[in-house]
Amino acid sequence: MSGRVIAVAAAAVVLGPLIWLWQASLLPSAYSVMELGHAGHGGPARSVTTLIADPDRRADVLVTLTARGQRIRLPSGRAVDGYTLNGRSPGPVIRAAAGQLVQVRLINESVPDGVTLHWHGVDVPNAADGVAGVTQDAVRPGHEFTYRFVAGRAGTFWYHSHQISHEQVRRGLLGALVVSESRPPAGVADVVALTHVYGGVRTVNGYEGEVRAEVPPGGRARVRVINTDNGEMPVWAAGAPYRLLAVDGTELNGPAQVRDARVLVTAGGRADLEVVMPEDGSPVRIEIGGSAAVVLGSGSYATRATPPPARALDLLSYGRRTPVAFDPDRPDRRFPYEIGRRPGFLDGVPGMWWTINGHLYPDIPAFVVAEGDVVRMRIANRSGEAHPMHLHGHHALVLSRNGVPATGSPWWVDSLDVGDGDVYEIAFVAGNPGIWMDHCHQLVHATEGLVAHLMYEGVTTPFRAGGEAGNQPE
Repeated sequence: MSGRVIAVAAAAVVLGPLIWLWQASLLPSAYSVMELGHAGHGGPARSVTTLIADPDRRADVLVTLTARGQRIRLPSGRAVDGYTLNGRSPGPVIRAAAGQLVQVRLINESVPDGVTLHWHGVDVPNAADGVAGVTQDAVRPGHEFTYRFVAGRAGTFWYHSHQISHEQVRRGLLGALVVSESRPPAGVADVVALTHVYGGVRTVNGYEGEVRAEVPPGGRARVRVINTDNGEMPVWAAGAPYRLLAVDGTELNGPAQVRDARVLVTAGGRADLEVVMPEDGSPVRIEIGGSAAVVLGSGSYATRATPPPARALDLLSYGRRTPVAFDPDRPDRRFPYEIGRRPGFLDGVPGMWWTINGHLYPDIPAFVVAEGDVVRMRIANRSGEAHPMHLHGHHALVLSRNGVPATGSPWWVDSLDVGDGDVYEIAFVAGNPGIWMDHCHQLVHATEGLVAHLMYEGVTTPFRAGGEAGNQPE
């Protein structure tokens, strides 16, 4: 055998498997998420388009949001290229009371790749979830889409685009959604603190540095911190103790006063802090990420930045334990969600990609459930980086971390930061039929394959990723 023949044969042995892996990784120009991974679907079919709020009910809150591609000018004068809603970013704060039906008309005036709105943390009906290629087509320029959902419970939430989300969220397509109690407590200052980084600068409600909120001496304030960025963010108070009232829109039971500890707010997550103002009228500073702050006060707002406390508040043991309405120790379904990383091809591109249960996208798991199932999930991160995991349409109860059981208030999340090496056990009731994303909210990670789906038996979707609609959810 000649040397040339031997060389060709050797090259075939080496390159053949790589070529096969490359070809197998290529995604079709359009595909349904129901074709990904391996799952069985039984029972009568229901389209996600039928999973809607009562069409005959009149809306209590009516909002129109117009999306534009334009240069954003922050109050400081700094200008960045991006996207706006009603000419601004962040978009308008949407407020509703628990139980009200919210109707939002989204108009795309000039976002060239299309746009959607996802209601982060709100357990909306599936047709209103706003995920391009899963629950709707992206809204193209000159078109519109209407979202309708009941704000089922009070809490702090936010909204953002789920079309090319890693780019559109970063560049400004987002806003706060606050659902108050039907009879909110009197005399409490309600302060929204949505944090977002524009052009490398952290802002609160679009303002750089400090923002002020008037609260009288002895008064109470509820500060709703919303982390819209890709990484975990520390928050702490200087000038008075605080109580952590709620996480991800769910009240904690028996929250105690906290001194000298920081709260870590997951990417996509929310934390509601309560402060009782000093009687002498001195201000209180809520530090956000170490480079921005909300200053609460009345006559004086003079404060100085403070360093973060060394201790982080551990939500496994914070607050008082109380029963929940289901038994997580008797689940109907158990799912592993093991996050790793390995070399391979993603849509023909070589690289180091995230894996789920050892598989690269699109060979990802579909977690199939039936309505009413108690679901238990074990999230294990062996990937080398932290991942803020976000489950759409549901809130999950944290049962343990690294084998240590939760002993404090029930800790419900829709966004959970899973550090490298951490193992979390969570549980929830499958009570919201649909096809739901379960993905990393470090949104670039989602584009790199860290996304799975929770699918209810018998639910289908007519929407496809890619194709003429140009749907690109991540």
